Amino acid sequence: MAKRISKKVSNSDLRDSLKGAGKSARLSYFNISEEEIHDHPEEVVKELSHTVAEIPIAQISSNPDQPRKDFAPEALQELADSIKAYGLIQPVTVRRLSADAYQLISGERRWRASQLAGLKEIPAYVRIANDQEMMEMALVENIQREDLNPIEVSITYQRLIDEFNLRHEDLAQRVGKKRTTITNSLRLLELPIYIQEKIKEGMLSTGHAKALAGLDDFVMQKHFMERTIDDGLSVRALERMVSDFKAPKAAKPKTSSLPDSYREVERSFQEFFGSKSGVKLKVKDDGKGQIILSFNSVDELNNLLDRIED
Repeated sequence: MAKRISKKVSNSDLRDSLKGAGKSARLSYFNISEEEIHDHPEEVVKELSHTVAEIPIAQISSNPDQPRKDFAPEALQELADSIKAYGLIQPVTVRRLSADAYQLISGERRWRASQLAGLKEIPAYVRIANDQEMMEMALVENIQREDLNPIEVSITYQRLIDEFNLRHEDLAQRVGKKRTTITNSLRLLELPIYIQEKIKEGMLSTGHAKALAGLDDFVMQKHFMERTIDDGLSVRALERMVSDFKAPKAAKPKTSSLPDSYREVERSFQEFFGSKSGVKLKVKDDGKGQIILSFNSVDELNNLLDRIED
C-alpha cells in the first residue's frame, strides 16, 4: 500500500488526474469524498498539490509503450551509485492499476537504477491516464530530456498515429512539435534498417539521415552513408554530395556532322596515313578546324612520321 509524503506536484497534473479519474480510484488512493471533488475541486487540487506517494518498488511495472528501449548498463550503475549515496531525488510518474499495482508513465531509468541500488520504496507522482495519454506523456518526457535516439522517437510517433488514428497536425499539437518535424521524423522509418541502426548508434545524425532519405537509389544511399561515416562528413557536406548526384547531368554538346566535302578530305587523310580511326577532321562553322592524328604506340607514331617525311 502506498503511503503519502509531502512534496510539490503541479496543479495542472492533478487537475488532469481528477478530470478523468473514476470514483473508486480517487477515493481509494486520495481518500477524498465524491462531494468534496464535486463541490470544491480547486481546494482539493490545492490540498493534493503537495502530495507524492512513497510506493513499494515491487508494485511498479514497466510501461510496455515506453519509447526508450536501450539503457546503457554503465550509466544505470552510475545512477544507482548516486541513488545509494543521496536517494532518489526526482520522483517517477506512475498510474494506478489496482490497490497494489502501478505502471510507469515516465522515469524507467530511475526505477531500474533504484532496483540496482536496492531501494524497497521510491517516491512517485500518481496519475490517472489512459493508454494514449500514457504513451504521449512518456514520449514527451523522454524527448524533453533528450533520452531517445531519433529512431525511437520516429517509431513512437508512428505508433501514436497508427493506434489512435491521429493526423500529423494532431500529433504535433499533442507533443509540442511542428508538423514538419513530425513528418521529417517519420521519413527516417523509410530508410533501410542498416542506416536506421547507424542512427541509433549515434554514427549518423538526424541531419545526415534526412539527407540520405532524399535519395531513391538504395545503392547510393549505402555509398553516401559509408562515405559519411568513413570520412566524418558534416551534414552540409553530405547535402552537397546528394544534391550534386541528383542534379540533372549536362547534356554533351552534339558534334555537328561533317559536310560531304570535308568528309572526303577526312577520308583522304585516313588513306594517306593508313588509319581510319587515327585521323579525325573537325571543322567549325566559321571554317576553322583541326586535323587530329591519334596513335596507340611509339611504332604507330613513327609510321605517321614516316608518312609525313615521305
